[in-house]
Amino acid sequence: MPLKLTEYDKALIAGEHGPAARMAMSIMKRMAEVYQAENMMDITAAHIDSSLFMGDATLEYAERLVKLGAKVKVPSTLNVSGVDKSGLKDWDVPSDWADKSYRQMVAYQNMGCITTWTCAPYQTQYRPEFGQQIAWGESNAIAFANSVIGARTERYPDLLDICAAITGRVPAVGLHLTENRAGNILYTLKNISAKLQENDAFYSVLGYYLGKNVIDKIPVIDGFSVKPTEDQLKALCAGGASAGAIAMFHIIGITPEAQTIEEAFQGKKPDESKEITMTEIKNAKNELTTTKNNKPDIIALGSPHFSIEEFKKLNPLIEKQKCHPDTIFVVSCSREVRDKADKKGYIQTLKNFGGKLTVDTCILTSPMIPKNIKTLMTNSAKFAYYSPGLLGTEVAFGQLKDCVISAIKGKIITDETIWEN
Repeated sequence: MPLKLTEYDKALIAGEHGPAARMAMSIMKRMAEVYQAENMMDITAAHIDSSLFMGDATLEYAERLVKLGAKVKVPSTLNVSGVDKSGLKDWDVPSDWADKSYRQMVAYQNMGCITTWTCAPYQTQYRPEFGQQIAWGESNAIAFANSVIGARTERYPDLLDICAAITGRVPAVGLHLTENRAGNILYTLKNISAKLQENDAFYSVLGYYLGKNVIDKIPVIDGFSVKPTEDQLKALCAGGASAGAIAMFHIIGITPEAQTIEEAFQGKKPDESKEITMTEIKNAKNELTTTKNNKPDIIALGSPHFSIEEFKKLNPLIEKQKCHPDTIFVVSCSREVRDKADKKGYIQTLKNFGGKLTVDTCILTSPMIPKNIKTLMTNSAKFAYYSPGLLGTEVAFGQLKDCVISAIKGKIITDETIWEN
């Protein structure tokens, strides 16, 4: 069926709301036709990944919108940028890159976007609510919004997300619609102990495993004997969205649209049913480590951005300790979380340890890491998955405490006993 436009949609395309809105709505209309949407629908919030400088084209796009008078119609948070402007002195960022990244940041600010600069917008005061229709970019955030909160968003790519924010309109397709939010595949945890399920590292590995195997379907996971924390679910989202394209999952009895198996599948039978055993989990965990080196050049935490609860866990591990002089120890977080952590003394503890803090950006999206860095250690499946390709590093994966011990010793040390179940 042909796309049906409202009078407001037609007014946008006709330029009655200005040239920027006309440009944005023309793009949204074309994408709606590609998606074979029948209707457009309203959104009430957006999260913009286009804020990241990825070359002259993304900067030109943003500044063109500003020149045309673009203003966002709905509250729109901003994903990471290409530079930590306040911490430039600490990193090897080329001046040309930094200048253009900052120009792109300013452009999105001028469109009225909210300067959150984080890949974890669900940690901010602008967190959406259950059932809210939104247009979010950033893969882990999309999975978190749909799965953990129960808000509704499709996967919005760069450049399209800002069009959604300017128009307040999106194609009525995909995960915006109830019938498309049902699970496809049932996974059951088998003989995975409660002790391991309580461990943060398990969720990074589980997310990575699901992403590799599910690709872009909606998995339903049963068999949990513990209730995961929000940070653990964040790690699952990041692993699944990085290794695959998971935009939504259900955990029976835990996530809001899956109090029962029947609810998760909306009364339908799963396409497949599989068990996840310790063998699969161990194999997935081992795949996240790609190095045989025992010396970490850098230990990176905060992908997605570190939460205040993660700082609370890190603080006693590094208090009264010193990072090895040959190892860089860096934590990435948002401005909002940094300010909260600073008030509690966590930032000073990190500095005393010899660690670094970076805000507004991510080591994966900014050329800030020295060229001589060859081995990266992390507790993040997202860092582990992307670093070989984006940073050219080998990777060691471990728990948070493994990362701290390795930073102190200047040698990669991991506790493998937790995987013995």
